[in-house]
Amino acid sequence: MSAHIFVDETKERGLLVAAAVVLTRDLAPARKVMRSLILPNQRRIHFHKERDDRRRQIVGAINGIGAQAVILDASDHPNMKAARDASLVRLVAYAGKIGAARLVIEQDDSTIKADRRLLFDEVQKAGLSDTVRYDHLRAHEECLLAIPDALAWCWAKRGRWRAAVQRTVVESYRL
Repeated sequence: MSAHIFVDETKERGLLVAAAVVLTRDLAPARKVMRSLILPNQRRIHFHKERDDRRRQIVGAINGIGAQAVILDASDHPNMKAARDASLVRLVAYAGKIGAARLVIEQDDSTIKADRRLLFDEVQKAGLSDTVRYDHLRAHEECLLAIPDALAWCWAKRGRWRAAVQRTVVESYRL
């Protein structure tokens, strides 16, 4: 199964990472759907800034795309760097497990240098350097980063929002 994994996080109650898996053959149709949701005055979808009716529309579209997601809950880690590192290590292992071709992480300038070092080491250790590519991109550069953005927000909010994305989230782990 060739796929791309799109990754974003929320730090609202500790670190919670969402990783959305989109099959390579579904990338173009998924991008078309997500681009269609960007309003004329928006550069990108930023889920926490949306109204609830728009959130429901976006979640409905995400559920219809056929993406699957994994949630990594590192909120129990007392140290944010350790939580992020643990999440990235798990993501590389997951990418290897499903045979992903690419890992796309929403760019955070404060962590990019450390992320790249850790990812390089983990990809090498896992023997995936010939098969898995990783990139840090800004959300406006890759519209599919809106998927994990929405999933992380919904999962962290719990209740009806978590229930709304439950069918897309196929696995969740506490780190």
